[in-house]
Amino acid sequence: MLPLLTAAASEPTIAPTVDLSITGLRSEKGQILVCLTTNPKAFPDCSKDKASVRMAVKAVDARNFAVHAPTAGTYAIAVVHDENSNNKMDVAIFLPKEGFGFSRNPTVTVGPPSFKSASFAVTDDVHQSIKMKYML
Repeated sequence: MLPLLTAAASEPTIAPTVDLSITGLRSEKGQILVCLTTNPKAFPDCSKDKASVRMAVKAVDARNFAVHAPTAGTYAIAVVHDENSNNKMDVAIFLPKEGFGFSRNPTVTVGPPSFKSASFAVTDDVHQSIKMKYML
């Protein structure tokens, strides 16, 4: 008789989802550039974090959409309303010409907020609502 082999029953790991809603858009033109990172040194510029989640969502669809976090952890989100769809934030004399926002909606004075003020725990599916800010 052959030995009975049993496979360990393991649940597939499902990445948590951040349901994101953007409010306060001044128009539905262009796209929303989204950056989700766990790296404080790469916030808010995800280009410095190869493990970050970066995506673009049409502004018309920004009221509610999902961002999939790779794993559970502490994350922060930065968003830009890229109204002209050139895949970057346009500035004029060091001031953003396009809208921006951050998870937990921290107060923005000079420069972006700290990772700590925008960070939140992702252990399961969560929701974040980000209010856009416009300087010009």
